Amino acid sequence: MKEEATLKMQGRPLSKILALTVKTGIIKSNLIPMFAGLTLALYTYNFGLLEKLPEILLAFIGSSLVMGAAGAFNNLYDRDIDSIMKRTQSRPTVTGEIKPQQVLWLGSLMSVFGILALAFTTPLAGFLGFLGLFFYVVPYTMWSKRRTIYNTEIGSISGAMPPLIGWAAIHPDITHPAILGLFIITVIWQMPHFYAIAIRKHDEYKAANVPMLPVVKGVRRTYIQTNIYLIVLIGISFLLGSLSLGLMLVALLLGIIWLGISVYGYKRMDPEKWAKSLFIFSLVHMTVLFSTVIIYSIMGIIFDL
Repeated sequence: MKEEATLKMQGRPLSKILALTVKTGIIKSNLIPMFAGLTLALYTYNFGLLEKLPEILLAFIGSSLVMGAAGAFNNLYDRDIDSIMKRTQSRPTVTGEIKPQQVLWLGSLMSVFGILALAFTTPLAGFLGFLGLFFYVVPYTMWSKRRTIYNTEIGSISGAMPPLIGWAAIHPDITHPAILGLFIITVIWQMPHFYAIAIRKHDEYKAANVPMLPVVKGVRRTYIQTNIYLIVLIGISFLLGSLSLGLMLVALLLGIIWLGISVYGYKRMDPEKWAKSLFIFSLVHMTVLFSTVIIYSIMGIIFDL
């Protein structure tokens, strides 16, 4: 299978190989919560878009580089299990289209320049960028991913760094309840999202010996744990009320709907369909929530609300 995938992937342009190595799809999706945290800070502390334009540009550049570095290091370390799982067999690090040494250099350079770019906004943003990268590469990729069913929880810390980085790039204080709420929501969101993926890709994770919760403990345990996290997600939504009642209500409604889909779907669907419904709504949840935060913040900045 690996040889067939290699033959099929030969001839890909360098731009495509690099994009797959640094996971540009994940970079793009994570820039949205980063921008949400950034615009929320602009609105909260009454900064104009043009006033903080250098910080905004550096936040985008630095975040993109750090996220790309994390993706490169992850691909480098996971070559063995990626070659087993069908959805990852075509990665350049598996097919041999890019050498391990090249990936190591690429990830290292992106790390240095990315953290520096963030540090030029505020030292806190640079530190958070480093922290997110470290948590993704060491505690998650190199340790917990292959050893414990709590790998998703450990990895969720780095996955929730983007909104904190965006906020810190504008204002070096992340103790405001609104950004803490957005951070915790992003942490909790990842468990139901990735549990759903693990159910749908159960056989692949099992073959690669990756101890995802549904693989080790089964769907019933995953259902219970999913609902616990969704209840916590609903409770955390109230933190957004410190800044905006509207944002709080949007987050609250999204969480309640997601919990309803989980409970209703589990009783009436097979595990595959139930997981698919949770996965689809997880994307809706994040898209709507972060879009609402961005629109609310930008409208407030423009019209001085």
